[in-house]
Amino acid sequence: MKVIIGSDKSGFTLKEAVKAHLVEKGYEVEDCGTQDLDHVKPFFVTAAALAPRIQNGEFEKGVLICGTGAGMAIVANKYKGVYAMPCTDLYDARMCRAINDANVITMGGWKLAPEVACEMVDTFLATDFTEGLEEWRQEFLKGAKEKVKALEDEIYG
Repeated sequence: MKVIIGSDKSGFTLKEAVKAHLVEKGYEVEDCGTQDLDHVKPFFVTAAALAPRIQNGEFEKGVLICGTGAGMAIVANKYKGVYAMPCTDLYDARMCRAINDANVITMGGWKLAPEVACEMVDTFLATDFTEGLEEWRQEFLKGAKEKVKALEDEIYG
């Protein structure tokens, strides 16, 4: 799987740890964010670089890291078909995929230890939409996903 990742200054150290972890696990990883602390890209630039590449299908999943994860999620969610969720623990990382079919995980560099963040990204990438949920909930969520797409079409055209 190809994964796109990016951070601003506040998420740089955590992003580097997560990126190394993903490469070690065999993922093809592209970094669209801050490459070094002498050339910092702010959260709104990094998220705006990543989101269209999820939107157009070039990458299936993305990882964005800023101070809290919130700023990255706000910007990424401006793009039709991009579903970014700030996650703070393993439960969030699993459920954002199982319930919401999120395609971008956002995390806070000020909030998470590298080991926890790497485990969260592993969980995010390994969990399928509706995985582990009751059959009635799976059917409901599949219908809800279609309604969200219809709402997006209405809003964005």
